[in-house]
Amino acid sequence: MQIKKITTASIIALVGLSTLALIPNPANAAAKKTSIVIATDGSTKPFDYTSGNKTTGYDIEVARAVFKKLPQYNIKFQVVDFATIVPGIDSGRFQVGANDFGWTAERDQKYYFSSPLSKSNNAIAVKKNASTYKTLADLAGKSTEVNSASNYSKILNDYNTANPTKKIDIQYVSGQTPFSNRLTDTVSGKIGFTFYDAISLKQTIKDMGMESQLKVENIGATAADPTHDGYEYFIFAKTAEGKKIQKDVNKVLKQLQKNGTLKKISQKYLGGNFVPAASKFN
Repeated sequence: MQIKKITTASIIALVGLSTLALIPNPANAAAKKTSIVIATDGSTKPFDYTSGNKTTGYDIEVARAVFKKLPQYNIKFQVVDFATIVPGIDSGRFQVGANDFGWTAERDQKYYFSSPLSKSNNAIAVKKNASTYKTLADLAGKSTEVNSASNYSKILNDYNTANPTKKIDIQYVSGQTPFSNRLTDTVSGKIGFTFYDAISLKQTIKDMGMESQLKVENIGATAADPTHDGYEYFIFAKTAEGKKIQKDVNKVLKQLQKNGTLKKISQKYLGGNFVPAASKFN
């Protein structure tokens, strides 16, 4: 009888150990998650900005919605100078850039792009009593302020290179300089216009109560690729890890476009439905 008791106890112990082995260890599960840092400058409203101690905006909330469905990643947002986002991705310091990034052929050589997050168009803000402008050529001789690392800087410099006798006066500002400062400088006459995307211009002018002082006009200026013009994206390093993150993110973006989540976020932060068509998420 004693031998039987010992055998039974041993079996129970073994079964218990086997059962415990089948129970997931939370610590091990957490250890298997991939940590990624999403970089943003926190000052490109309404796509990304800081409210109190929280970083928010359209791109930021889309990123939160996406990674909520990707539990294999631990995400952290980091607010940095815009000019350091791309170098940070190059060095591996950041894995995702979320900052109203537009597509350029040069960037496409070095980075992966997500499916497009929103569709806007290039525009300018000028004084209410200013002339009507339709193309960059109409702005020849006038001054503006841009961040040297932005798409807008490239578009203006490309225009100046192609039109040496009809140049636009480009003045560079730090990536830490709030975008709203450019609108204030436009009102004061320090610069002739602010060149940006229509969504940001209209939203910021409204937030600053400048609707009686400034108007927004669409401008005929593209990034030399109509397929991408007006769209903005997340960007990732052109590495095996970046490719995997891109694939996972795009899969969820497609779901969020289909179920209306992107539309809700767009209406809240962009003031309307600026979500690209479903075909852009294939």
